[in-house]
Amino acid sequence: MGHKEKHLEELLLEEVTVKQNEIVLFNDDVNTFDHVIQTLISVCDHTPEQAEQCSLIVHYNGKCTVKTGEYDDLKPRCSKLLQAGLSAELV
Repeated sequence: MGHKEKHLEELLLEEVTVKQNEIVLFNDDVNTFDHVIQTLISVCDHTPEQAEQCSLIVHYNGKCTVKTGEYDDLKPRCSKLLQAGLSAELV
């Protein structure tokens, strides 16, 4: 195994040890696409394109991971999504 591959493998192993949490957004029948998109932009730092794609995935698949990261960063974001009337869960 070359040096480059070994280094990449170590990086991948490091990534696994840092526990990544994610916010999953669930579909509902009450929120408009616009509201979901605006909320994702303001709460999850999405670009308009990202937010629109997530809203479509949620609509067609029933759920979508909208943000990944460390628990302490995601917890307040998830709370804001819930306060905005969205159906979200921190996993």
